[in-house]
Amino acid sequence: MLDMMKETQFSELYEKLTQELRRGMLVLAVLSRLDEKRYGYDLISRLDEKGLEIEQGTLYPLLRRLEDQGLLTSEWNVEGSRPRRYYLLSPDGERMLDELTGEWETIVETMQGLLENQLQ
Repeated sequence: MLDMMKETQFSELYEKLTQELRRGMLVLAVLSRLDEKRYGYDLISRLDEKGLEIEQGTLYPLLRRLEDQGLLTSEWNVEGSRPRRYYLLSPDGERMLDELTGEWETIVETMQGLLENQLQ
């Protein structure tokens, strides 16, 4: 019974820490897919194709926040079966994507060095 509780606690902690890691990379992931106009569901699908699942309840508040920060622009398209809001990187968003990409590459390189012994 004690071993089962420990496994449950470990699993819960693992889930929490995994969510923290993912939360930190979501901005970069979203910015990386908005080099052309996309609406929310299309963005979710494109991220999913690359192996990153994101829920609507996470994506839409993030898009609004990035737009409020000046990193995205948006416009409504009312043509078609239903209105859709399309998002696109702003010039500041393009610059931020470049900067964050460089930082991401540095982080990955650093972590690979730190984890080198663990991977062998």
